[in-house]
Amino acid sequence: MDRTERFYRIELLIKSRGGVNFDELLDELEVSRATLKRDLQYLRDRMDAPIVYDRFDNVYRFEGAAPGAAASSAPAHELPGVWFSEAEIHALLTMHQLIKGLDSGGLLGRHLQPLLDKLHGMLGASESESRELMRRVKIASPARRPVPPRWFEVAGSALLKRQRIALVYFTRKRQAESRREVSPQRLIHYRNTWYLDAWCHASEGLRRFALDAVRSAKALEQRAKDVAMKTVEAELDGGYGIFSGNAGQLQWATLLFDADAAQWVAQEEWHPQQRLALQPDGSLRMELPYADATELAMDILRHGPQVKVLAPAALARMVAGRLADAAAQYRNSGRSDTQN
Repeated sequence: MDRTERFYRIELLIKSRGGVNFDELLDELEVSRATLKRDLQYLRDRMDAPIVYDRFDNVYRFEGAAPGAAASSAPAHELPGVWFSEAEIHALLTMHQLIKGLDSGGLLGRHLQPLLDKLHGMLGASESESRELMRRVKIASPARRPVPPRWFEVAGSALLKRQRIALVYFTRKRQAESRREVSPQRLIHYRNTWYLDAWCHASEGLRRFALDAVRSAKALEQRAKDVAMKTVEAELDGGYGIFSGNAGQLQWATLLFDADAAQWVAQEEWHPQQRLALQPDGSLRMELPYADATELAMDILRHGPQVKVLAPAALARMVAGRLADAAAQYRNSGRSDTQN
């Protein structure tokens, strides 16, 4: 019988009999006295089991249970219904670090902290060991755009409760605020910030809102309009990037990466519908749909001279223009440094 089974057996015996003495537990569990003492201490300290020793009756019972009665009269206590192996606990702690990396405002973390405490308890780690373990995992989030926790909480709660939200939203292109009433459909975490896909009742269409651009949010009593997820995906996920547009707005880009870049790009998914073709010289041809060229152009520019835009011509001109602007700025900065 392993330790997990012993824990359940100890609680079952106490619950069913109302109280069990030490020798009875030894006979039932077939372990040493030292092992049983450790198990009882672990259940009390790590698993918050309200087990007390009744000196008068010489038994262990649940605190609050009437002497001689079944433990049903005691405050309810249940061991966690799901147990994990050591490897699974390590994986869950790693996932906690990932969530912490997404959760700059601490909203999710404070709700998950009790689970984290239980996982450390099941692992048997001390506080110093726990801190050392968490330092072994690092989630880097460069260029993060934090979202105020209160707006994230309103959006998440309204999404699950199917309520509408009244937003004051700042549109960066227009540098202006507007008031919107929206029905939330989906939350998305993309490139270190959160977005809300929602039905906008003013424009009567699906829109994607950056939560870091929300100035205020309030859940309303009205029930949210439900839009089929297939429709949401078709409208908002059709093209490349977070502002991808619907199928009617899509164009296809054709890119050619040289042999050095191809080694990396061949392993990347830029879009679920991308088409890749390895060329005889080791270069890689990529075709993918897009609606708004801005984000695609920025990612193309990351590869510099290692990628060429073969089509469409408008995208090729945009990338070439931005490369020329960057080169001009570099030359001008060099002249300024020389003059200074």
